[in-house]
Amino acid sequence: MGQDDPREKVLLSWSGGKDSAMALLTLQKARTYEVVALLTTVTQGYDRISMHGVRRTLLERQAAALNLKLYQVTISKGTTNREYEAKIEVALRHYLGHGVQAVAFGDIFLEDLRNYRERNLSRLGMKGLFPIWKRDTGELVRAFIELGFKAVVVCVDIRVLDLSFVGQAINSDFLERLPAHVDPCGEHGEFHSFVYDGPLFKEPVQFSRGEVVVRGTHFGFCDLVPNKSILT
Repeated sequence: MGQDDPREKVLLSWSGGKDSAMALLTLQKARTYEVVALLTTVTQGYDRISMHGVRRTLLERQAAALNLKLYQVTISKGTTNREYEAKIEVALRHYLGHGVQAVAFGDIFLEDLRNYRERNLSRLGMKGLFPIWKRDTGELVRAFIELGFKAVVVCVDIRVLDLSFVGQAINSDFLERLPAHVDPCGEHGEFHSFVYDGPLFKEPVQFSRGEVVVRGTHFGFCDLVPNKSILT
């Protein structure tokens, strides 16, 4: 954007999932922020979004469909907090040097996580923005669906949610079948998602559902296999 643009420059912490998408939509609707880039961690060796397990190729196509720049932070398998924080700090200092003083997150109600983020940002002289903070999670996910966003569940914690939910579309039927003990947005980590279409997208991100696997002791993943895209 031009130097005369009055909007505040913001970096958005991006998982590729529905809460990130709703945070992005909220920021853009406010018209007082310019989202300069999406910040995502990718696990080395797996070449996938950390925790979500989505392939880097789909992440890059997603950012292209949103017409946003993407900054990828590569972390090692079994990364420590020290490594994670050090690598994120490099990214944040890069953007701080380009006039970005705010980082936005799609967190909803986890106070400890918000406090952790704000402490780390304050050390750099930056601040956190939480566009969907304290929104009712049932209302939020229903709004996500009603707005026309499309997402698929890519990871579930099989200790709290049956493996059969992984690979399913997030729609009204999905919400009706969620057990009562599972937060409708999966805010406690019960499930994670990948958004592939919606009001912010130039075109859908094309993929096919692949193999379902269980990694470690309690995480089930559905592999999303990239299909041919108009954008690449």
